[in-house]
Amino acid sequence: MAGIKQYLELVFSGTQQEFFQKADHALLSGERMFVITANPEILMHAQRNQEIHRVLASGEATIVPDGISVVRAMQECGIGATQRITGVDLAEHLLKTAGEKGKSIYLLGAKEEVVCALAQKLKKEFPKAQVRYQNGYSQDKDRDFEGIRRVEPDLVLVALGVPAQELLIARHLEKFQKGVFVGVGGSFDVLSGAKRRAPALFVKTNTEWLYRILREPSRLGRFYRNNVKFLGQVKRECTKK
Repeated sequence: MAGIKQYLELVFSGTQQEFFQKADHALLSGERMFVITANPEILMHAQRNQEIHRVLASGEATIVPDGISVVRAMQECGIGATQRITGVDLAEHLLKTAGEKGKSIYLLGAKEEVVCALAQKLKKEFPKAQVRYQNGYSQDKDRDFEGIRRVEPDLVLVALGVPAQELLIARHLEKFQKGVFVGVGGSFDVLSGAKRRAPALFVKTNTEWLYRILREPSRLGRFYRNNVKFLGQVKRECTKK
């Protein structure tokens, strides 16, 4: 199985604004683009799961550094990295672009009240946009994606958590001729207003992870299994001896 460094070499190393322009171009020109917002969790999953490894290594997805840990790991491995590109920031930007240009949007995932609230918010803010949605509690997500294929939206945001959302998109990507597809984790909660994002100080200092742990201590075990072990492996692979 690949080492962490091999995955880091595939990650976009430009600025957030540069990537936003790249994604906007795909959205507005009718190209197909699959974006993976990479945090330590999915990179560690890829080492244990051949299917996730194939998704990351296939070249079909554009991988961006969602977490500051990924940015720092890239720097430690001698790979140019500028700044993180979070799923929530990317989702917010793409929804604004799609909404202002009257593009079609499909939201898949989260609780019914959350995704419905986000859809209604978008319809009110961007009346020209076509917004459809489906909550994340269906028993047959592949069938849900077949429904998405039939309406061929310009932007598809999938909020089912890592790595389920990435694997689902990857299974169906080839059936689409166009569309920007992004797995966005818990972004619908924030964008709908159901949950508040970390205060500006945490965002500015790249410590949103700490805010989430303080709010939800149950995340600590998951943080250790992924982030701490990730940084340890990066050090082993990339520190010069």
